[in-house]
Amino acid sequence: MTTFKKIERIVSKIPKGKVTTYKEIGKELGSGQVYRAVGVALKKNPYAPLVPCHRVIKADGSIGGYKGKTSGKAIKEKIKLLRKEGIKVTNNKVDLKRYLLRF
Repeated sequence: MTTFKKIERIVSKIPKGKVTTYKEIGKELGSGQVYRAVGVALKKNPYAPLVPCHRVIKADGSIGGYKGKTSGKAIKEKIKLLRKEGIKVTNNKVDLKRYLLRF
């Protein structure tokens, strides 16, 4: 199985109303140090939002990019999707104590 397929399966397990981080996905893959590779793989996710990469954020709770973009428009789209799922986003950050899914 390719690394992207593994990442896709992990991301598909994130339920509505929860987020996880690139680092948490890296840990699930066996090394928290592969978070950049996770970001690169999700940047190329052709199945968004069906494979809910919008539920993956940075380890500090900040939103990060969406669909390979870090523009204001992309960030707003990601925030809109998260809010629609019941996640509160304040100052482009998510409260990890409340919403983080650990694997």
